[in-house]
Amino acid sequence: MLKGLLSAIGAYKLYERWLWNQIKNEKMPEHIAIILDGNRRWASGRLYESWIGHKYGAERASQLLDWCLDLGVRCVTLYSFSTENFDRTEREVEEILFLVEQKLLEILTDERIRANEVRVKVIGRTGLLPKRLQELIRKVEDLTKTYDKQFLTVALAYGGRAEIVDATKKIAEKVVKGELQIDKIDEDVFEKSLYTSHVPKDPDLIIRTSGEERLSGFLLWQSAYSELCFLDVHWPDFRRIDLLRAVRTYQHRKRRFGK
Repeated sequence: MLKGLLSAIGAYKLYERWLWNQIKNEKMPEHIAIILDGNRRWASGRLYESWIGHKYGAERASQLLDWCLDLGVRCVTLYSFSTENFDRTEREVEEILFLVEQKLLEILTDERIRANEVRVKVIGRTGLLPKRLQELIRKVEDLTKTYDKQFLTVALAYGGRAEIVDATKKIAEKVVKGELQIDKIDEDVFEKSLYTSHVPKDPDLIIRTSGEERLSGFLLWQSAYSELCFLDVHWPDFRRIDLLRAVRTYQHRKRRFGK
């Protein structure tokens, strides 16, 4: 059994190295966004409670940051919890938000964040979150607000339609106050009113795990020219080779942007 395990590990490493050699000299995506889907199905398939899947998924997200830093991906955006997810059972919501709290606490002392100057920001209707979590989010954002080499954005209590509505309200408020003329409203003004105004560019590549092939309201404005990659693997089982395969898929696409 041990021999078979070692053989499998060796094969994995060889495949990973082969994938790396295929992509390392091609253009890397500067911004990767991921819909972290499949935690509950992963847990159900193992007869675990649903929040066990979220726990393993949270650990995988931490690993993902290392992989993206290694690849030189400057911006990473993670879809962790939608506004619709509040409709899940009270216990599951509590467990998810507890995991988020634990990961944010880790960021406060995470040497990777300081060494790589990663700006961390949470986007969404954060006012819907527990007060303690809101305060922790502010603390993490204040700690990293001067960093601009790398960007880690976490979509929490997020909805793409809600983001567009909130951006419209911001612009309308400026118009009412006389700070903005209607004929000055353009795409650039709108983008500066979105939750993601701090990120230097829109996603080059959006990955969704679990086999579902839809965006589910994720970055509706920002995804206009993103390449989409749908993987038939639940998020807790996502591996470095899955990331490399997605990057390879991105590199093989012909990006014309309508030209």
